[in-house]
Amino acid sequence: MSASSETAEQYWSWTKPEITSLNKPFWDGLKRRELLIQRCKKCGEHQWYARANCIHCGSRELEWVKSSGKGKIYSYTIINMVVGNSPIFNKELPYAVALVELDEGPRMYAMMTDCYLSDVKIDAPVEVVFKDVASDLTIPMFRPAKSQ
Repeated sequence: MSASSETAEQYWSWTKPEITSLNKPFWDGLKRRELLIQRCKKCGEHQWYARANCIHCGSRELEWVKSSGKGKIYSYTIINMVVGNSPIFNKELPYAVALVELDEGPRMYAMMTDCYLSDVKIDAPVEVVFKDVASDLTIPMFRPAKSQ
């Protein structure tokens, strides 16, 4: 398949994440434009990605809660070359992938969007946005937070 004929729908059809009973609430939330993370009912700490036990206290009493979707850039990298991956990502070069520390505490990786690479800085405030990459798949991305 050539880069010119590959569509986002075709790309994501073979690289979709494995959706399990454990992480399904996260993916369902994204379809509704909600960023869900787990919260421990015992100690009150938040975590992301989905796990069966709390990473803080070991409890199995976890619930899914809506994150504010706000945070700050903890770290990032600029991607300038894609090796052995879909040509669709080559169309995005260069792009930034940030490790975002959510206001609730957990950190998650996501692509940055709606900004210049020079806007991507450590401690910069960001907010989640949602991108439909296939008819049945939505992913979270982050952009610089809009001033209040």
